[in-house]
Amino acid sequence: MSTLRILILYMLLGLICLVPLTAQANTATWQALQEGGLVILMRHSLAPGIGDPPGFVLEACETQRNLSSEGRAHAVAAGQALREQGVAIDAVYSSQWCRALDTAELMAVGQVVPAPWLNSFFRGRGDQVAITQAARERMAGWQGPGNLLLVTHQVNITALTGGGVSSGEMVVVRPQEEGFTVVGRLNVPSR
Repeated sequence: MSTLRILILYMLLGLICLVPLTAQANTATWQALQEGGLVILMRHSLAPGIGDPPGFVLEACETQRNLSSEGRAHAVAAGQALREQGVAIDAVYSSQWCRALDTAELMAVGQVVPAPWLNSFFRGRGDQVAITQAARERMAGWQGPGNLLLVTHQVNITALTGGGVSSGEMVVVRPQEEGFTVVGRLNVPSR
């Protein structure tokens, strides 16, 4: 067997070994959410592009980058997955950007409250320090009994957790006296 074939075989075996770890991590994250008292930081579902077009107006969705049909389907699937897993959502807050509000509304897991403290600060649209601090304070104060869902943007989640996040991905965190710890990440596929 050639060296290349052996290398490919080892790579495939390595990928196969990772699948159970991912499934176990997802199971543990779902179980933690079922117990409640956690915060779900969710990046809005797929809205192709980067940033917003020139002429952006917060109150006018037609001036913004919006969810694609795939993004809309994903938001519905994410809400359905939360319900199917028996995850109680006690409060839902969303950035005021249309793509975030639409994601939260399409999930249909609770009344959505628009929150300026979840708005994007990409390309200087807002005060990163003030927005991040306000979100941290809201997260730190969460006690449940159910979970808190915050639908926001990649830059916000990165500022809060220090890590990137893909469209529609959820980072689940446990509030603590000094900040929070990451419990896990979920990326529900569209159905």
